Amino acid sequence: MSFWRFGLETAPWLLRHRRKVPVLWLLAWLGVCAAFGPNKMEEEDYEDVPINKTWVLSPKVYESDVTLILNKLLQGYDNKLRPDIGVRPTVIETAVYVNSIGPVDPINMEYTIDIFFAQTWYDSRLKFNSSMKLLMLNSNMVGKIWIPDTFFRNSRKSDAHWITTPNRLLRLWNNGRVMYTLRLTINAECYLKLHNFPMDEHSCPLEFSSYGYPKNEILYRWQRRSVEVADQRYWRLYQFAFVGLRNTSDVAHTQSGEYVIMTIFFDLSRRMGYFTIQTYIPCILIVVLSWVSFWINKDAVPARTSLGITTVLTMTTLSTISRKSLPKVSYVTAMDLFVSVCFIFTFAALMEYGTLHYFTSNRKAKKTKANNAPKSTVVNIRPGTSLIQMNNIASYQEEDDYAYECLDGKDCASFFCCFEDCRTGAWREGRMHVRVSKIDSYSRIFFPTAFGLFNLVYWVGYLYL
Repeated sequence: MSFWRFGLETAPWLLRHRRKVPVLWLLAWLGVCAAFGPNKMEEEDYEDVPINKTWVLSPKVYESDVTLILNKLLQGYDNKLRPDIGVRPTVIETAVYVNSIGPVDPINMEYTIDIFFAQTWYDSRLKFNSSMKLLMLNSNMVGKIWIPDTFFRNSRKSDAHWITTPNRLLRLWNNGRVMYTLRLTINAECYLKLHNFPMDEHSCPLEFSSYGYPKNEILYRWQRRSVEVADQRYWRLYQFAFVGLRNTSDVAHTQSGEYVIMTIFFDLSRRMGYFTIQTYIPCILIVVLSWVSFWINKDAVPARTSLGITTVLTMTTLSTISRKSLPKVSYVTAMDLFVSVCFIFTFAALMEYGTLHYFTSNRKAKKTKANNAPKSTVVNIRPGTSLIQMNNIASYQEEDDYAYECLDGKDCASFFCCFEDCRTGAWREGRMHVRVSKIDSYSRIFFPTAFGLFNLVYWVGYLYL
């Protein structure tokens, strides 16, 4: 008998003998019964007093009912056999929730993706009759029923998450519908075509299918909301921007049969910021720096030579560094083309001074030799005779710019007449007038104009065409 019931039973006796029992003792007794009686009743009799017949108010009955259902379903159940074997193909509806993508590894041509992968199918052996429409079960039930043998065809490495518990979920409806979800991190292959690098775009696939069941045994289908993505702000794409995705289904013909292949394509576009700062801007500045030699005096041989060699070596270093972020592909990428042209411009600037120095130094040497040659030589043969000039070599008065003049009547066969056989006289009609000493002046206009036209064609062609 509870304390509350004992108080209620003794209360009438106290009232009958109220004259013998002090009033204060009576009130104290009723207060103690009121304070401790109801709480005690709720603690002891909660499960024994069904206020209304629902499973919520009787958890022990609910647990026993679910256990009874599962034991009944698994009795005689063979998890080695697929549903409806020998009758019809099992239809697997799939859906993917993309938690994150990245990073993308262009060297190994692979990318990392974190997904929640869901599969839904019907198993008539798992139907049950109960007031509950849905059973939410943990991963311990997964190994006791049949599960599709789905695998990812282009994965190099796949990991399931097990901390702090296996990240798997199993839901069972009373009509035999089963939904199985799990979380996976996959390193999948993505063949990158780098012809337009670093202005390239790629579609990285994620392929999955059944490993052992052909399409006459298992059919895969996409659910209505088949692929969803999480917040992209926390994705580790770094050099890439997520453009969009699309999903397809196809059939692969193999020696073991025809298999349904489900594919998700993730469209990625490369961001150019890193390569613009690390490669393009330094290359342009090095080319512009090589043009400084055109404004340095041609007699300053150490200054112009050291500047030209330094720019060429710097371009060689930049071209080597730009290749480190790429796989060893055999074709020319867009960055290779730009770096190569910049290298040619810096090398051409060095060769321009080599040409200028060659012709100007030869001219000075010949002028010095001509000035030091004897005017004439006379020999007195016998007394009384006149002097006979034996060597009549007159000094040749050469002009400073003799290299651009041609002799009268001499056929100038080349288009540029600036060699030793064209020293004096008039130019042949229709030939170009070239002055070696003015090559620097011509280069100041030619090199910037040519490099500007190249950049115009390069950027318009790769970005807009």
